[in-house]
Amino acid sequence: MDDVRWLNEREARAWRALQFMQLRLEGELARQLAADSGLSYSDYVVLVAVTDRPDGRMRLFELAEVLGWEKSRLSHHVGRMADRGLVKKERCDSDRRGAFVVVTDRGRQEIEAAAPGHVTAVRRLFVDRLTSEQLDAIGDAAEIVLAAFDESPGGGTEE
Repeated sequence: MDDVRWLNEREARAWRALQFMQLRLEGELARQLAADSGLSYSDYVVLVAVTDRPDGRMRLFELAEVLGWEKSRLSHHVGRMADRGLVKKERCDSDRRGAFVVVTDRGRQEIEAAAPGHVTAVRRLFVDRLTSEQLDAIGDAAEIVLAAFDESPGGGTEE
């Protein structure tokens, strides 16, 4: 472990603040969704990803990549959402082993009903507390980190 590049004070401060901010935000947003809708936070992020597609469908493996979830976690969660009528799974004709996650009419209704309260909470907890410059800096930093995940399977961890 002699070659470990430990975080200096500045790096540790930024990293811990980001971790704790994300945990607190997810917790608060999950509470808001539970109070105002029948959706969990995980339901909401799945529905956002799928409904962002014009046809409301996404390959299961693509959804796992977008969310950063293990395939088994996603498969189980999508199964529970399908049982509740929020999404359905459709076989992929070009790849017999593959499947699409498709939003249902009920899923669209649920996310459309939940979105106003969710965005109000996002504004209250995050957006309205920051300047335009701070929002740009966070967006720029997040895009750089996310791009590293897209460039390599290890998230840019190889040296």
